[in-house]
Amino acid sequence: MGLSRKVERFGYYLKNFGIKSTIKKTFNTLTRKNHNTIEFNKVEYDKWLIGNMLTEEEIERQRKVTFEYSPKISFVVPMYGTKVEYLADLINYLRMQTYTNWEVCLADGSGNYNEAFDEYVKGLDDRIHYKLLEKNLGIAGNTNEAIKMAEGTYIAFLDHDDIVPVDCCYEIVKKLNEDKTIDFIYTDEDKINDDYTRRNPFFKPDYSREFLESQNYITHLVVVRRELLDKVGELNPEFDGAQDYDLVLRLTEKATNICHIPKILYHWRINKGSTALRPDNKNYAYDVGKKVLEAHFDRINRKATVTPSKEVIGAYTVDFEIGTQDKVSIIIPNKDNIFYLDRCIKSIVNKTTYPNYEIIVVENNSTDKLTFKYYEKLKQDPRITVIYYGEKEFNYSKIINYGVKYSNAKYVLQLNNDTKVLTPNWLERFVGMCQYEDIGIVGARLYYSDKTIQHAGIAYGIKGTAGNLFVNIPKDIHGYYALEAVTRNVSAVTGACLFARKSLYEELGYMNEDLAVAFNDVDFCLKAREKGYRVVYNADIELIHYESKSRGYEDTEHKSARFEKEKEKFVNTWKKVLDKPDPYFNINFSRDYCEFIIRGERITDEEREKQK
Repeated sequence: MGLSRKVERFGYYLKNFGIKSTIKKTFNTLTRKNHNTIEFNKVEYDKWLIGNMLTEEEIERQRKVTFEYSPKISFVVPMYGTKVEYLADLINYLRMQTYTNWEVCLADGSGNYNEAFDEYVKGLDDRIHYKLLEKNLGIAGNTNEAIKMAEGTYIAFLDHDDIVPVDCCYEIVKKLNEDKTIDFIYTDEDKINDDYTRRNPFFKPDYSREFLESQNYITHLVVVRRELLDKVGELNPEFDGAQDYDLVLRLTEKATNICHIPKILYHWRINKGSTALRPDNKNYAYDVGKKVLEAHFDRINRKATVTPSKEVIGAYTVDFEIGTQDKVSIIIPNKDNIFYLDRCIKSIVNKTTYPNYEIIVVENNSTDKLTFKYYEKLKQDPRITVIYYGEKEFNYSKIINYGVKYSNAKYVLQLNNDTKVLTPNWLERFVGMCQYEDIGIVGARLYYSDKTIQHAGIAYGIKGTAGNLFVNIPKDIHGYYALEAVTRNVSAVTGACLFARKSLYEELGYMNEDLAVAFNDVDFCLKAREKGYRVVYNADIELIHYESKSRGYEDTEHKSARFEKEKEKFVNTWKKVLDKPDPYFNINFSRDYCEFIIRGERITDEEREKQK
């Protein structure tokens, strides 16, 4: 990162978070070791590139394909001060496309025509349309002029200094032939230098609404049906700098079928002039992004406060306004170890700013007399109740279900006794999300006692079952694209801190009691997703989790046998789901790791097809 960019980031943090937080962030950046998974993935991506490069035979095969449905794709390109070599690359890569029914519409706001463009925009190819605008209309305005020139059924957005690979149009039309109802497509992308070195691939999840409402993760490439674009309207010049974010939000609000193609079909150029269409600095774009999100929430009638993320530049923290402060039951299973339980409860009582909550301690199999004396002390607080679950054999699902059925609250938070709350408005954030019926379950970011990550969401398919993501990454040291620090959709969250409406437990038949210890949380989340509910990992809710302090680890013969039995049941129950890739964990990542490590091997078309 250059000096000017570092100064820019320093200014951004200083403006938004004050001197104290800025100094802390700068210190962490200067003293930390590089754990960034993007950098770690350099070697793996080089292997991936070798394994997944199109062969000449594959390119020729694509050229010979005749699709039943062959729509025209219009690439719209806003230009301003475009270098001739970049225009040459853009045009040449388009002309190499294996699918030929495309056009490119170039709207140039530079003011003066560059005669060096003649070779590329005059007579070379009748699919190339160039218009010199009377004046620069900004990114949004120039793009809108390009859209007016377009005649295609689908509009694809392309920056003037970027390029698309030769199979870009082919893969898009191939997907449209599989499902003609698709009206919004986005793809994976990487970055490319002027010497054509490719790096920093962004292998994205399938459509993740809460992720998009935290950060514009979709970026490039976006392809949209013209009818949908006409419905939502042109790009808004008011949001220049984050005009693409605004458009993507408006499009996804109205789209009926959003499709992610898990292939790199866009190369984002890394150069000093990549923001030449708007001379303002990046900080301006982040400020506009905040306004874009606020406008989005206004349109969908969800009142929210949007603030810049303290950890990730370009990301946002969203706090939803709560309609009514309905009661939350915090259900905590416990067996002895009152030191941990006491620390957990004190953190709740001392930290929590949400007023309407109760704590239900579900006692199970304690033997220490001090534990029961402690319970009597707890009962002096009218917000705390101790109930007794009598079965001797430990069954986490049964204990939670017992507590949920006892509760008369609207919301339930199942919480391990070996946790400690770090976020004062944690319950406001849980309730703020779960008040909306389309969200089923919300989880939090959990740390081990040494402040390394214990949980940042769960993906299924890891090592054949499921696994916590970003485990052991130190706090303030980012993993792959800092996903551990951004709120996003996941397939599951840990039962150590799982928030939902009580009605969801009733609808799903409660926690699966055949899964006494392992996979009951993942099973519960998958049942919610099966019913159409979204599961959200909220990175802005943080706790420490002193994992398994009460019950111990699965390190005895009996516990190991139980784990294997529950693992088998989980795999058999969800075999059809596990046969497909986790929609939020791209097929291009290895299933042997939880840190988003790229698979340095060829990914087959069959594997990619399963992603959808």
